[in-house]
Amino acid sequence: MSAREWLRAAGNPLAGRMPRPLDRVRSIKVKLAIVMVGSGAVAFGFFALKIGWLPPRTTVAATLLALVLSQVLAHGMTLPLREMTAAAKRMAQGDYSRRVRATSRDEVGQLAEAFNQMAADLAAADQQRREFIANVSHELRTPITALGAVLENLVDGVSEPDPATLRTALAQTERLSLLVSELLALSSVEAGAVALDREPVPVEPLLKEVVAEAEVMAAAIDRPVRFSAVATPGLTVHADRARLHQVLLNLLDNATRHGPAHGEVRIHAHAGRTHTIIDVADDGPGIPPAERARVFERFTRGGRATGGGTGLGLAIARWIIDLHGGTIAVADPGSRIRITLPAS
Repeated sequence: MSAREWLRAAGNPLAGRMPRPLDRVRSIKVKLAIVMVGSGAVAFGFFALKIGWLPPRTTVAATLLALVLSQVLAHGMTLPLREMTAAAKRMAQGDYSRRVRATSRDEVGQLAEAFNQMAADLAAADQQRREFIANVSHELRTPITALGAVLENLVDGVSEPDPATLRTALAQTERLSLLVSELLALSSVEAGAVALDREPVPVEPLLKEVVAEAEVMAAAIDRPVRFSAVATPGLTVHADRARLHQVLLNLLDNATRHGPAHGEVRIHAHAGRTHTIIDVADDGPGIPPAERARVFERFTRGGRATGGGTGLGLAIARWIIDLHGGTIAVADPGSRIRITLPAS
C-alpha cells in the first residue's frame, strides 16, 4: 500500500493533497527523463559515498543511454494520450468519429478503451438527439399545417364555420396538445423526475377500468372491436396505479388501432413463478421479428409512417415499466405485448 493509500484509508484529509513536484512539467516524456536522471543521480551518489569513486565516462554514458531509452519508450507510451487529446478537441467541434488505437494493457490502454467507448456512446447520443429533433419538428409541423389550412379557409371564406370544419380544427388541436403532453411526459421520465407512488394494486378491477375506457376511445375513432379482460382472482401487483393504468390503456389503444376491424382485443393477467405477467393481444398479423425491438423507440408506429398515435406511447410505456423493475416486449406471434412485473 502506498503512502497516499495508507493516509486515505486512515481518514487523513490531506491524503488527496500530497505534493506533486512534477505537476508543472507539461510533458510526460520530460517527467520520465527527470525521474531517470534523478533516480540515477541518487544511485550514483549512493555508490560514490560507499565506494568513494565512480568511473566518469561510464557514469555519463549510462545516464545518456537511460535518457535516450526513456524518450524512445515514452514516445510509444504517450502516443495514445496525444491521440486522445486530438480526438477530444474534435469532439468539442461535434466530430465523434475519431478513435484511439489501444494496444497496451496498462492504465493508458485501459483509458484508451474507455475513451473509445465514451466516444461511441456520445456519437450514438448525438445521432439520437438529431433524429429526435427531426421527428419532433415533423410531428409538430403536421397538425400545425393542417390547423393553419383550416383557419385560413375560414378567414378567406372558402369554408363555412360549420360543425364539420370546426371538428377538424379541434381534432388537430387535440393532436397537437397530446403530442406536447407526451413529449413532456417522456422528458420527465427520461430525466428521472417521475416518482412512483407504489401500492398494492388489485389487477382484476384495474383491467376492468382500463377496458371500459378503451371501449369509449374505440367508439370515438369508430373502431368496432370487442374487448375481453381475464385476470387471476385475487392477483395484486406492487405498482403505481396511475402509471400502470396509463401503460395498459396505451397498449389497448394501439391494439385497437392496429388490429382488424370487428376483431378482438384481449388482456390477460396471471402470476408467474417470480413475476406477474400481463399480455395484451389482438387479431392482427403481428409485428415481424426484425421490427419488434424498434416499436419501443420514439416516433415508431409499428410500420406506419403516418396516422395512429404520436409514436411516443410505447417509448413512455417502456420507461414506466423499467422504473417498476419489469420488462415489456413483443411476444409471439407478434400481435401480443407482454409485460412482466416483480411479484408482490
